[in-house]
Amino acid sequence: MDYFSHSTAIIDEGCSIGKGTKIWHFSHVMPNCKIGENCNIGQNVVISPEVILGNNVKVQNNVSIYTGVECEDDVFLGPSMVFTNVVNPRSAIVRRGQYSKTLVKKGASIGANATIVCGHDIGEYAFIGAGAVVTKEVPPYALVVGNPANQIGWMSEYGHRLNFDENGQAVCEESQEKYEINDGCVTKL
Repeated sequence: MDYFSHSTAIIDEGCSIGKGTKIWHFSHVMPNCKIGENCNIGQNVVISPEVILGNNVKVQNNVSIYTGVECEDDVFLGPSMVFTNVVNPRSAIVRRGQYSKTLVKKGASIGANATIVCGHDIGEYAFIGAGAVVTKEVPPYALVVGNPANQIGWMSEYGHRLNFDENGQAVCEESQEKYEINDGCVTKL
């Protein structure tokens, strides 16, 4: 076994777990999940059947990741955040097989206690603020906060707010990498 699993963690059959991944106390990885290399799955995490996590995904404590969710490489899921997978759940109506898909793209961060309503993808390096409720697509590099979540700015790949000048250029304060905004889309130069 090339990964670590705490003795209280439960890993169901059919899962693929990459080298260097750590799964901590009281977490449950349900059947047929695919978890990449060097991931960290915190305490009391539920990963439902057939979820896909890329490499270096960080899942903090008390997170629920439901069927239909895929996270690409380098995604951060903050404490107690949650995904949904059914748009119109009812206890008395079985909606298995009607799961909406959600894709969290490379490098995105989702803050503590945020909720991602299913069927809305999160763009590369997007930053979802703590407690936000995402009810629509989030573009790459976008900073969204609130309930419902609204975009209030742009973030660098290092997680710093980008301030664009009159020429549509910005520089990350930490990495010194340059970004450009054009027609409401941000790209790294």
